[in-house]
Amino acid sequence: MSASINDSISYRGFTQDDIAAAHALTVELKWPHRADDWRFVEQLGVGFVAEDASGVIGTALCWKYGAERASLGMVIVSPAHQGRGIGRKLMELALEELGGRVTFLHATPAGQPLYEKLGFRAIGTLDQHQGAAFQPPLVSLPAGERLRPLGSSDTARLIELASQASGMDRGEVLPALLSAADGIALDRDGELIGFALFRRFGRGFAIGPVVAPASEDSSRAKALISHWLALNEGVFVRVDTPGESGLTDWLEQLGLPRVDTVVRMVRNATPAELANGGASTAAGKDTRYLQYGIINQAIF
Repeated sequence: MSASINDSISYRGFTQDDIAAAHALTVELKWPHRADDWRFVEQLGVGFVAEDASGVIGTALCWKYGAERASLGMVIVSPAHQGRGIGRKLMELALEELGGRVTFLHATPAGQPLYEKLGFRAIGTLDQHQGAAFQPPLVSLPAGERLRPLGSSDTARLIELASQASGMDRGEVLPALLSAADGIALDRDGELIGFALFRRFGRGFAIGPVVAPASEDSSRAKALISHWLALNEGVFVRVDTPGESGLTDWLEQLGLPRVDTVVRMVRNATPAELANGGASTAAGKDTRYLQYGIINQAIF
């Protein structure tokens, strides 16, 4: 597939052979992604690249979650080539691939005006926390609840919980993530009711997704996060948590400062879905469970 804005730039599908060049773009922009982080997101989605005689100068990837939901990310244009409409063309190719799906993305201040022109609307924020000098507290759980290691028989329930909390089909994403992550489960009298995964990412490690029953004090989510922090004191750790999660002040107090905030945006959502953060009962979202930490800013 190819198209062009002018004689010097062409567009085609993203392949595994583009990972090294794409990684070089993120290094140029001082994004933390490793080549392995690119491999993980590429294998789950569809992407496009812009290139000229010098090689790859732009990327955009997208991911489909069933027939109704999708996300879009890794939209990058080399600084030397910005301002030429490359980012917009890459976005248009990705949106054409996704069709009428309700599509989510996380926007930087620089990217938000373009996304608004393409029909995206702001529905929330995401706070990025990271650090290595933390002192996690001991968080008590309600009677009958405990943390335990994940087992192979838990996969179906993990997919169910992750799908319910996010409103997106996690049938493909979770198994791929479990192959690269360690996990801890929140168990209530033998029933798995929450979990948190821990994996290599960027400069160190990332905690996410974090899924737990909704509560005013977010104590279960805090217990899940504290578990991983206690095992990795002094290790560089990142957690991306929705602004409405109520965890930002707590994370900062224990030594994970907020280093960035981005805007969560959605396209093709109905007015009712916009009022509900892009969620709908048709997507299977269960408000008894919340996603307190996301996988990453691309595939949520």
